[in-house]
Amino acid sequence: MKTEITLTKSAIDRQNILNNSVALPRIQQALEVPALEFQGRLVLTKQMVADFYGVDIRTISRYIVQHKEELEHNGYFVCKGDDLKEFKLRYVKDINVPNKTPQIGLFDFRSFLNIGLLLTGSEKAKMVRGRVLDIVIATINEKTGGGTKFINRRDVDYLPAAIKEENYHKKLIDAIGQYVDGDAFKFPIIMDEIYKAVFCEKAREYKELLELGEKDVLRHTLYAEVLRVVSSFENGVAYEIEREAGVKSSMFLSIDEVKMIIGKLAKHPMQTPYIYDARQKMASRDLAFRDVYHGNIAEYLNAVSPEEYERFLGSLSVDFDRLLDENKDVLERLKQ
Repeated sequence: MKTEITLTKSAIDRQNILNNSVALPRIQQALEVPALEFQGRLVLTKQMVADFYGVDIRTISRYIVQHKEELEHNGYFVCKGDDLKEFKLRYVKDINVPNKTPQIGLFDFRSFLNIGLLLTGSEKAKMVRGRVLDIVIATINEKTGGGTKFINRRDVDYLPAAIKEENYHKKLIDAIGQYVDGDAFKFPIIMDEIYKAVFCEKAREYKELLELGEKDVLRHTLYAEVLRVVSSFENGVAYEIEREAGVKSSMFLSIDEVKMIIGKLAKHPMQTPYIYDARQKMASRDLAFRDVYHGNIAEYLNAVSPEEYERFLGSLSVDFDRLLDENKDVLERLKQ
């Protein structure tokens, strides 16, 4: 569970909040930050930021130097030239800046909040971080109906990917049943190998991380991009099982031989970019949306983009159950 302390230490956690286009307007409204309107956006001077967080302006200057790239990425900018002249003319009575100052640093709301997520010596910043986390959690719960287990279904791309995956999954199950030696345990063993190849976790490990119930189907919680990679493996493994069985006199493959097929497919250069993308999507989105940390693929962690927040929580997200009900005829055709 993310805390206000982890925000000061994790650039990815900070960026996930600053990229959350759905929660950010609510955060801005809740904090009621006094700001100046300039060129179509609200801005604050360093002194205004220092006053809000109750720190010396030199502390803000130090943080700007230490985190310059991150702050500039999130909206901090230096105002100079004609823009500075305009700013001074509009707010000469509101800002304490010498008339001959050649430039002035300005924060928009995102970079102002960014400073608050970084400051460790400010009680006001600590309070802001706690409030921000409360709003982010409340926003996600509101948009997902109180649970994030199936947040993947809010993506408009999920349903077509899931239907196609079911077809490839059935093809693999048929191939295993017909051509692979062993009892009923051969099916979960082979699927575990595919899951490990794609996202480095067995089914049991994944279910424990997401706290899935016994009746929850793992594949139903996967993002569309991950499902497509799983589908690719299932289709490829089914093909190779049938092909290998056709050249063997016994017509049956061992589970170890199937593991070798999966291992070979996982190392194929053609799969590399797709596996990378699937791992990055799973690691990053699960941390941001489900507060789940996948240690085995932590190296793929990245901040979730504003566009992804819109896909899963914002204007581009869909009501899965309603979509399912409205497109029954189309879905039946897709299954064929």
